[in-house]
Amino acid sequence: MTTARIGITLGDPAGVGPEVICKALDAIESPTREAIVVIGSGETLARAARIVGAEAGLLDTFAIEEVESDTLPFGSIDVRGGEASFRYVSRAAEMAKRGEIGCIVTAPISKEALNAAGHHYDGHTGMLAALTGAKSSFMLLASERLSVVHVSTHVSLKDAIARLNTERVLATIRAGHAHFERIGRRRPRIAVAGLNPHCGEKGLFGREDDEIIAPAVAAARAEDIDAAGPISPDTLFHRAYNGAFDLVVAQYHDQGHIPMKLVAFDTAVNVTLGLPIDRCSVDHGTAFDIAGTGKANHVNMLSAIAYARKLTASRQQGGT
Repeated sequence: MTTARIGITLGDPAGVGPEVICKALDAIESPTREAIVVIGSGETLARAARIVGAEAGLLDTFAIEEVESDTLPFGSIDVRGGEASFRYVSRAAEMAKRGEIGCIVTAPISKEALNAAGHHYDGHTGMLAALTGAKSSFMLLASERLSVVHVSTHVSLKDAIARLNTERVLATIRAGHAHFERIGRRRPRIAVAGLNPHCGEKGLFGREDDEIIAPAVAAARAEDIDAAGPISPDTLFHRAYNGAFDLVVAQYHDQGHIPMKLVAFDTAVNVTLGLPIDRCSVDHGTAFDIAGTGKANHVNMLSAIAYARKLTASRQQGGT
């Protein structure tokens, strides 16, 4: 039986992660806190709790998995912050693989600091794939009215197009379908976005939609997955937001992120699919410009914790 305990990694200690964690935990009921362990520096957490005005004794209401790291000034990119970020996530992955936590919730990290520290990943998704030995992973952004899973994420637009292939599009469709069925959405309606304007207009604006994406959709339908597409993205996201589809497959980072940031900036949750462990995250960055001021909004962290609880519950009920 998988534990229902949730592990929250501190993120970059110089960013807003410690503050949004303290704000979120201060806002939820004590019984829920008892099933949470924060992985990082207790000293940094205590400092953040003072800054946000959390209730006295907050840090005594949940567990802290202490990971050795330097205490840094808020608000600056620092190689030590990148090293600490990696150590927190690495410890969390070990705990998840051992079954000590049922889901990891990650606070934001700085990709610049992470790479400066010698850990060359595109972010949490690639890092956790490497730490768990996963062959591939997929980024899902989930919200109440719109959810998007991405064929590619943190690569240049030029590379995203060059790497596009039928197998990866099909794998993304399958991953999204399996995830939604796991969380109780039977036979989810999946729409696959086109790559080119108007899906290429029969080759006038490119042939990728006809030659790469359409065969992936056909293959998914042959597997009894309710997939449609390619559909021109200039209308697709509006249709999905208004209930026509449960999930959109976006072909590259900004195609999926821009509409999600527009309609669910504070509530979208970043979920990694394809790993042997569960992980979700806030969908915002380190916000170094306001770190240490107590101004950071914790609503996204609350959404991530709620989604993590849903994932752990589904695992306990036999989901994978």
